[in-house]
Amino acid sequence: METVKNAANYVGDKVNEATATASKETNKEVAKDSNADISTRATAAKDAVGDKFTESKNSASAEGNKQAAKH
Repeated sequence: METVKNAANYVGDKVNEATATASKETNKEVAKDSNADISTRATAAKDAVGDKFTESKNSASAEGNKQAAKH
């Protein structure tokens, strides 16, 4: 039963990782957009950093759940 739970958590973590990656890339593009005002660009840059942290956290959690599901 624990293996099924770990597998489900792995899938959830991978979905969350993909969502964070997409958000990070969008925010990076906004931060680089010279047509956007400076406060929008600064907020997007800050959000991209947060998204990178979330992406990394979910990736590590997914790997842990993947390994736990194997054993």
